[in-house]
Amino acid sequence: MTAANAPGPPLRVFRFKDDMNCRFLYFIFLVALSAPLVAETQAQNSDSSKNKSSKNQQSQIKVPKEAIIVKGAWSSASDSVTPVPEAATVAKNVFSDPYFGIAYAVPQEWTEEYEGPPPSENGRYVLAQVGPPETEDGPASASMLITAQDMFFTSTPAANAVELTAYTKDHLQIDYKVQTGPRVITIADHSFSFFAYWSPVAELHWYVLATEIRCHAVQFVLTSRDTKLLDRLLLDLNGMKLPANVSATAGDGGGPFPVCIKDYARDENVLARVDPVFTEHRFNPIPVRIIIDKQGRVKHIHLISAFPGQARAIADALQQWKFKPYAIEGKPVEVETGILFGHAANPPAAHGSGSTRH
Repeated sequence: MTAANAPGPPLRVFRFKDDMNCRFLYFIFLVALSAPLVAETQAQNSDSSKNKSSKNQQSQIKVPKEAIIVKGAWSSASDSVTPVPEAATVAKNVFSDPYFGIAYAVPQEWTEEYEGPPPSENGRYVLAQVGPPETEDGPASASMLITAQDMFFTSTPAANAVELTAYTKDHLQIDYKVQTGPRVITIADHSFSFFAYWSPVAELHWYVLATEIRCHAVQFVLTSRDTKLLDRLLLDLNGMKLPANVSATAGDGGGPFPVCIKDYARDENVLARVDPVFTEHRFNPIPVRIIIDKQGRVKHIHLISAFPGQARAIADALQQWKFKPYAIEGKPVEVETGILFGHAANPPAAHGSGSTRH
């Protein structure tokens, strides 16, 4: 069943605990958008007993049975077989994301307490946040936040992981101090952009690493008060499995992955086009990634953030599009590209955006 024909997600009643968890996830997502905010969050959570008491109170309060939370803009796909970025999992002590081709054995006893929120309208993903359990003596000793930024839709003036890391470094709040970098280092036989900073007030340190996979900047953010522990975690990342074509400046995955090409949905490459017909007037940007097969047909549609009606209308239209087949050395290959329907909430970066607007 395609996204165009599939019914919208069913409404369900949420307990108050679920609602608070959702709010917490969206808070974590906002933190991920700006690395320095992590320090403030970690400092505020230093009182673990208070946190535990708060969680217990949340679990005892319920919304009335008649209360329903209606889902807004969300991610969806035209099939359930093709991997999507947000399908990352942490299971049996292994973080894996089939879309990016990543597999990483997290440290022993580390777990993921909360799942990430839906991707943002700028193509920002929180893939996982893992760490050791809290103890009676205090909060967890370290944490790892794994995110991805779709470089087709980013509003940051950056064209690759190196530039994105440099932008983060240059826009730290005044209370945070750069310790190292940015510089390019080798992790798991691939290049990563790396820099470290810390908060003298919170006495927290961050190691930020980013590389590019399938035209996404995949970022690992390690946080701890113990720099020796961070050094060990950094070395531990060398055991991570990554695709063949991964780099801090460019990486389309290589191997079996489609070739990611920005702006491939330009007029000169489109042989047949059908515009979506919307039954509701909304003003949200709708970023969409598509995979075009070797014959130029749309094989897969990933709506990164869209309301159900918008998702159905766009999927119906895109399934009727036809592209010029793309070839490398005379051999046709699959292509992955981005299309932005509607209007961007923030103007995309002049040299960092690779989406075509419609």
